[in-house]
Amino acid sequence: MSHQHQEKVSYWAIVKNGIIKENTIFRLVISLCPAIAVTNSVKNGFLLGAAVVFVQAMVNSTVALLRNFIHPRIRIPIFMLIISGWVTVVDMLMAAYARAAYKEIGLYIQIIVAFASILARAEVFASKNKVGASFFDGLGSGLGFLVALVTISFFRELLGKGTLIGFTIVPVKPMLIMILPAGGFLVTGLLMGFFNWIDMRFYGGKGAGGAGGH
Repeated sequence: MSHQHQEKVSYWAIVKNGIIKENTIFRLVISLCPAIAVTNSVKNGFLLGAAVVFVQAMVNSTVALLRNFIHPRIRIPIFMLIISGWVTVVDMLMAAYARAAYKEIGLYIQIIVAFASILARAEVFASKNKVGASFFDGLGSGLGFLVALVTISFFRELLGKGTLIGFTIVPVKPMLIMILPAGGFLVTGLLMGFFNWIDMRFYGGKGAGGAGGH
């Protein structure tokens, strides 16, 4: 097996790990606040998830690129500065080119800075690995977040509004509670339990770990 093929396999393994094994919402149970706040519609869940994919991948790449120049004692403030910079880029681009969406989720784009998941990957992975691997780690982690938000949004919008991506599927609002915060916690908890059951039942896993965070 060539070195190039090995690299491709390992990069895919890193991405898959971020999407499935270390899924931000369902497995690590961090950054739950946005998962509850914006997932009352698939569109909003997708947009915030896509923004996080970009920010996570770019933050990881930047941290990996600068890791040898960052003094360990001041690494957290530097990481936060890097995160703030990339969040600002996304915020300005969305404000300029996607105004309708920005009106709905602009506030949540700005608080990506405080997402525990972004800082965690910078600290745990990007600060210790090369740019290529760090980029794919960020991509996988971001995609895992995106998948989780879209999955939660799917059930909440369908059950709470009877619509999907704004199109009417059921002409009535079956379970209005689903679009309220309580419904967000309920759907997230049920999905978390379902995926953890699959992991423990079929893959010998130990379930979700860690503590909730912003």
